[in-house]
Amino acid sequence: MNYELNHRARALLRAIAAGRAEVTRSVEPDLRVDGLLCSDQSAARELAHAGLLRPAVPGDSGSWVPAELTPAGHAVLA
Repeated sequence: MNYELNHRARALLRAIAAGRAEVTRSVEPDLRVDGLLCSDQSAARELAHAGLLRPAVPGDSGSWVPAELTPAGHAVLA
C-alpha cells in the first residue's frame, strides 16, 4: 500500500516505533505520547484505521496499553 503521510503522522509513527506511545483498546482509539494525550486524535485514529498501529498487548475495552506499529506501519517508515 502507498500511504502519503504528513509530518505529524510520521512523527506519531516514529514515537510509537520508539516505544513512547500508548493507545486505548477501542473502536475509536485514543493515543498518548510520553504520557500526554495526542493533540490530534483524528490523525491517531486515521493511522489506526489504516492498519498502521495497534495495541501491543491484550486488555479490557477502553484500557490504555502500549501501542505498536503493524508491519504496514513499519513499511511506511522505511
